[in-house]
Amino acid sequence: MSYVKIWIHAVWAVKNREPIISEENRKILFEHIHKNALEKEILIEAVGGYNNHVHCLFRLKNDQTIEKAMQLIKGESSFWFNKNITNHVKLSWQKEYFAVSVSESQIERVINYIQTQESHHKKKTWEEEYQEFIKNYGFNVFKG
Repeated sequence: MSYVKIWIHAVWAVKNREPIISEENRKILFEHIHKNALEKEILIEAVGGYNNHVHCLFRLKNDQTIEKAMQLIKGESSFWFNKNITNHVKLSWQKEYFAVSVSESQIERVINYIQTQESHHKKKTWEEEYQEFIKNYGFNVFKG
């Protein structure tokens, strides 16, 4: 038996970074993302975000890829949201996403960060956070 425990912190945005996910709808969406991912055997530890983006911490199993997990999470969640939440503008995700590995020793810190996105974005805009991710993880060095 193979034992694999690879933590991934993924972030993705609403198309054009439009701030269309209301506080009320965020809670519903995040609960659905968590439930749906577990049904697909994607082991989500935390999901949160703000009005124009989502953060998710999940574990990859030995037969999963980041690409497949993101496809299942993002594609299904926008389809479900548009079908079930009627008081909103149509939700579409951007194709791109961030995904970085997380050390076991940093799990609690990342969970806290994901769960406090509301207060975090009262101090820092999405654009500031985006630029920080690009810089801190070296994404500006290469594309892909």
